[in-house]
Amino acid sequence: MASRARGWRSLPPPPLLLLLWVTGQAAPVAGLGVDPELQIERRFVPADCPRAVRSGDFVRYHYVGTFPDDRKFDSSYDRDSTFNVFVGKGQLIAGMDQALVGMCVNERRFVKIPPKLAYGSEGVSGVIPPNSVLHFDVLLIDIWNSEDQVQIHTYFKPPTCSRTIQVSDFVRYHYNGTFLDGTLFDSSHNRMRTYDTYVGIGWLIPGMDTGLLGMCVGEKRIITIPPFLAYGEHGDGKDVPGQASLVFDVVLLDLHNPKDGITVENTEVPADCARRSQSGDFLRYHYNGSLLDGTVFDSSYSRNRTFDTYIGQGYVIPGMDEGLLGVCIGERRRIVVPPHLAYGEEGRGNIPGSAVLVFDIHVIDFHNPSDSINITSHYKPPDCSVRSKKGDYLKYHYNASLLDGTLLDSTWSLGRTYNIVLGSGQVVLGMDMGLREMCVGEKRTVIIPPHLGYGEAGVDGEVPGSAVLVFDIELLELVAGLPEGYMFVWNGEVSPNLFEEIDKDGDGEVLLEEFSQYIHAQVATGKGKLAPGFEAEMIVKNMFTNQDRNGDGKVTAEEFKLKDQEAKHDEL
Repeated sequence: MASRARGWRSLPPPPLLLLLWVTGQAAPVAGLGVDPELQIERRFVPADCPRAVRSGDFVRYHYVGTFPDDRKFDSSYDRDSTFNVFVGKGQLIAGMDQALVGMCVNERRFVKIPPKLAYGSEGVSGVIPPNSVLHFDVLLIDIWNSEDQVQIHTYFKPPTCSRTIQVSDFVRYHYNGTFLDGTLFDSSHNRMRTYDTYVGIGWLIPGMDTGLLGMCVGEKRIITIPPFLAYGEHGDGKDVPGQASLVFDVVLLDLHNPKDGITVENTEVPADCARRSQSGDFLRYHYNGSLLDGTVFDSSYSRNRTFDTYIGQGYVIPGMDEGLLGVCIGERRRIVVPPHLAYGEEGRGNIPGSAVLVFDIHVIDFHNPSDSINITSHYKPPDCSVRSKKGDYLKYHYNASLLDGTLLDSTWSLGRTYNIVLGSGQVVLGMDMGLREMCVGEKRTVIIPPHLGYGEAGVDGEVPGSAVLVFDIELLELVAGLPEGYMFVWNGEVSPNLFEEIDKDGDGEVLLEEFSQYIHAQVATGKGKLAPGFEAEMIVKNMFTNQDRNGDGKVTAEEFKLKDQEAKHDEL
């Protein structure tokens, strides 16, 4: 409602019984007061009466006209239309002109008008006998003056108001539309849908265009509009009669201009911000999404899961694509997105059409698919000549956390080290890379992007998908590994009669038990070494299987061969 009418309704012709020109009597002169023979009984006076009828006002009222014996001669109710007329301009019989002065909207008066202030000795042929006393039961519905302007009463204004409605802005608001007597003629609340329109460009009745200017989102106003700034003498052709003053109780929910871009307000920026997000980065962030009036439409917190996306590549609405650029890890910011950079006129789900969206975000982490690990060494011992390499057996402590500081795991809290063979695939690739070239006693922090960690899937219940990981590491022990490709090496010269030494019973066949006893004996005496960090029996069994070339469970002299890829390190 409050838009311009597109149809018009002709009002029924006014009754003649109250019009002065029927008798030619003059209206009372302003300032002379009420004739003493005119009797006025105020049967109901509203508690609130901001304005009373004055000479020159235009009024709309209902009435029932009767004779002293209660016979009815006229009624506006029977015509289902108020009587509309100027007061004090000679358009009424003198008694009614005087009786209406001082009335409030919704006031009810019972008026007894003597003949000299009504239709006198002539009467009205066939309707009003000569010298008739007339009784009128009057209810005032509406009052306005041609000099009136739009009246604005703000009864609630939010504490903060960063912007107000200007000409050409697009607004969404709720309203109840009533006449001056409180009769409801329209309500957006009843339709459960806001009224959405441009302001100041002719899409609304003039009075509403004026009444909305300067409003803040969340503000509540009562806007009273005289008919010549509303639907005029013909009404809207449907719900609003002609010459009706209108009262709109308005709450502004949303406001933007088609020329608006996003606005960004940083609410918390970490002191340490080594890097800011760029187009092509992958972000994980939490958010609360709300409308301008504070209504929440979505929240990642309610799902207990971050929103994960690439930025600057069209994976999110344009306003968020722009608003997420230049953030720091751990930053909190508010991003306000106008509808043309969000979901437009159509909206989506529980987001109404043409809605401005407010996102309060907290950046958890971000990375780029081209990122490698980042290593920061915090302490190195004076002697750091022996450094970890592929194949070494390492024992270390660590704290594992997310970039926002959330602790995921800690060997310190468990009271035991984490032990691996470097380069054997026992840890994620980023951790394997982060442990290289480390000396015993060194402390370092290793930051691992998800493609070198646990990827998009993460670890259910432990590591979120696409999470950047932070490991604080202290290397406690390093056992040098064997050359690449070896699981057992000799520490000295290899016996030329090696097969015979293993085949203790001399039957020309070596079984797994004989082979295992011999290898363990070489390790025990220091003549041989197994690769550290692996189960010894598994290594020995694999060595035996390699020698048992026909797979019959025994090794013959013809099958038995040494691996001589390196001059000083032979392996079975």
